[in-house]
This record gives sequence, structure tokens and C-alpha cells, in this order.
Amino acid sequence: MHHRVLFVGALVISACAQQRFAAEESMQSSATPDQTFQCVRKQFDSLGYKRTSLDTDARRVNGTKIDEKTRRADTQFRRMLNKLEVEVSPEANGQTSLKVTGRTIAEYTTQRGPTEVEEKASADVRSATQTLLERCRS
Repeated sequence: MHHRVLFVGALVISACAQQRFAAEESMQSSATPDQTFQCVRKQFDSLGYKRTSLDTDARRVNGTKIDEKTRRADTQFRRMLNKLEVEVSPEANGQTSLKVTGRTIAEYTTQRGPTEVEEKASADVRSATQTLLERCRS
């Protein structure tokens, strides 16, 4: 009986201890979905993000920016990547929803090949998320 209690307690603690690494932000705009999506595509270039995927039908775009400043004293560490995932969709109330998710990824070179490990969103990617929302607000 005590083993079950300990097991359930361990599950509860581990579930509560999980943290979110991504920086998710969203907003609604009065502009049309197509106008908002065009704004997002333009802002990717001005923020220095290289588009890695583009789905014009679903109005989704992903981009990556390599962080050249971050270094680590780990021989397997390769580089840090800041990634933005943006989704634009129409809402039932006539508004346009803009959802931006910023992630920071540490890339390592291991015996299996390149390995990506998600970390807490960096200040750069959080700033880019906010800037993108502010510039495409209307």
C-alpha cells in the first residue's frame, strides 16, 4: 500500500515540476488573415529569421535564426537556434488570430548525429515574438 502512495506522489510531483520552455503569445487583429500573414512574412526578414517552412493555405510559417553569441564549454555543443512558429487564422467574430511561439534550441553533435535539445526561450526569441506581434497588430 505504501508503495502505491509513494508512486502516486512521485507522479504528482513530476507533473507539477514540468516547465514550459516555449514563449507563446497570441493576439487578435482587425486586419484580414491574408494581410496579417503578409505582414508576418515581411517581419521574418526584418527580424533576421530565415524561413524554414511556409504553408500559405493554412497561413503558417516557421523560421530559424542562429545565435552567434552563445558559447558553451562542451565539446559536443554546436550552436544555439532561435525558432519562431507563427499561425494566422480567422475567428468567428470577424477578427484575425495571430499565434506566435518562440523556442530556443541547443544543437549538439553526438555519435548519433545532430541532436536538438529545447531550452528555456532566450531573451532574443521572446523579444522577436513581442516585436512581431506589435508590428502586425493592425
